[in-house]
Amino acid sequence: MNVIEMNNISKSFNGVPVLKKVDFSLKLGEIHALMGENGAGKSTLMKILLGIYDKDEGIIRVDGHEFSFKSPKDAEKHGIAIIHQELNVIPSLSVMENMFLGRDLCYGKSGILRTAEMNEKTKQYLKQLGLDIDPREEVKNLSIGQQQMIEIARALSINAKVLIMDEPTAALTDREIEHLFDIMNELKAQGVSIVYISHRMEEIFAMCDRITVLRDGTYVGTEEVKNLDLDKVVQMMVGRELGERYPERIPYEDVERFRVEGLSDGKRIKDISFSAKKGEIVGVAGLMGAGRTEIVKALFGVTKQSGKVYLDGKEVVIKRPMDAIKHGIGYVTEDRKGEGLVLDLSVKENIALPNLNDIASKGVISNQKENKLVKEMIQKLRIKTSSPSLSVKALSGGNQQKIVFGKWLGIKPKLLILDEPTRGVDIGAKKEIYEIMNELTNEGVTILMISSELPEILGMSDRILVMHEGKLVTELTRQEATQETIMHAATGGN
Repeated sequence: MNVIEMNNISKSFNGVPVLKKVDFSLKLGEIHALMGENGAGKSTLMKILLGIYDKDEGIIRVDGHEFSFKSPKDAEKHGIAIIHQELNVIPSLSVMENMFLGRDLCYGKSGILRTAEMNEKTKQYLKQLGLDIDPREEVKNLSIGQQQMIEIARALSINAKVLIMDEPTAALTDREIEHLFDIMNELKAQGVSIVYISHRMEEIFAMCDRITVLRDGTYVGTEEVKNLDLDKVVQMMVGRELGERYPERIPYEDVERFRVEGLSDGKRIKDISFSAKKGEIVGVAGLMGAGRTEIVKALFGVTKQSGKVYLDGKEVVIKRPMDAIKHGIGYVTEDRKGEGLVLDLSVKENIALPNLNDIASKGVISNQKENKLVKEMIQKLRIKTSSPSLSVKALSGGNQQKIVFGKWLGIKPKLLILDEPTRGVDIGAKKEIYEIMNELTNEGVTILMISSELPEILGMSDRILVMHEGKLVTELTRQEATQETIMHAATGGN
């Protein structure tokens, strides 16, 4: 039995077709992967289902009855909820207030909140996910992973019969992911249907029953997962074979480019020391909260730190990001929308931002220099945009991530810090980013890469540093490293 049927769904924005007669169906109690490259139309299709966008044509049926929801709240009343890729919580409110936002429990029509009851219910919803969090705690004090789990708990609290999960594991630790998968299997057994949007192929094959693939706004097909392999799914998504998932690494120079001694931030990280060679990719692995991002924020001058930093054998002092940029250090953050881009600015303006000293004189930007820089980065990184003047928020996640790269390549970095460089991008864009990393190291750029995806760490790193509770606990060569050795060290093993 299909709980959701979408037939011949079409949608255009400003005359540009985004969806062209797309079909999608969801069975009772199944986990159904919705896949495609960034910009393929997955999110648009789900936003039409939820009533965020109006469809131009087509039919939507829920439990056999034709529906067109007017808003996500309308969809929620019919048991359809979404867990967004971008966090949808209000940081200044408590966990309980976020849980009951827009549906407070009151005493009759008095407007007086039944706070104790809402607190108790919040505890129950969190307990379902194995979370021991005080409902009165402000959300801004929680980790990104905990905030994501609160969104999931809120969706469960409406007794959803259809749950749409858009990259739900992007900010979760391995343990949280395992727990989420247990919850998903429990919900499936209870007859809840799940639409699962993810670029992590391992999760798709581990959890999903069927896969529907979109490409360039068109329906490619729906298949049982058991009848597919990775190559077949990739071919459906991109229309071609990708070859090897990770490009072959080239030998790097035996010349020290970067060294840090006794780095501490007084809070999370303690006495961190390591070095990196010219053209080397050094991966940083560890569980969420281990201190990986704190290391790179300290190195880039975002947070205060003690210790010594050397570039090409000379000690450099970094007290703020401008100091890091001046010394040739670039930083691709894990949150491209919140920290990496100014979404209301254009492609050109975002790429130009860290390069103003090179393209401006006495505070006046040279259009010729700016256009030359932007054209070079668009070509070098194969950024798909109709115009350099286009707002970056109109682009796919993969192209947005390339623009963040482009910002920093303009400064001709000696060291490029990458924090989750392929988070939320499709497999085709991932391959392109890996190739860009290879090209950069071939030009002598040293890369320090944080990633929560162990296959990525293993596939791209020449050496791997493993963090545990704010300390660097081991260093592994490419030959020594396996998923098992990394996880053993990351969880506190010797």
